[in-house]
Amino acid sequence: MDGIAQNIFGDTRSGSLAGPLGLLIIVLLAIGTVLLIRNMNKRIKRLPERFPSQDEPDSPQSPGN
Repeated sequence: MDGIAQNIFGDTRSGSLAGPLGLLIIVLLAIGTVLLIRNMNKRIKRLPERFPSQDEPDSPQSPGN
């Protein structure tokens, strides 16, 4: 019965590092998400109100091309 509870995967980390490390990763992901959203909002505000119509070509084209 002792064989079931043995650690066969080698040394594990001593202490409780998984909690603080996980928190750090989540905080970094949250900061990155906030920065990306702010940048996206700035870029969207710079877009023009309306875009030119697709019906009117910018330059005349000959039908042979």
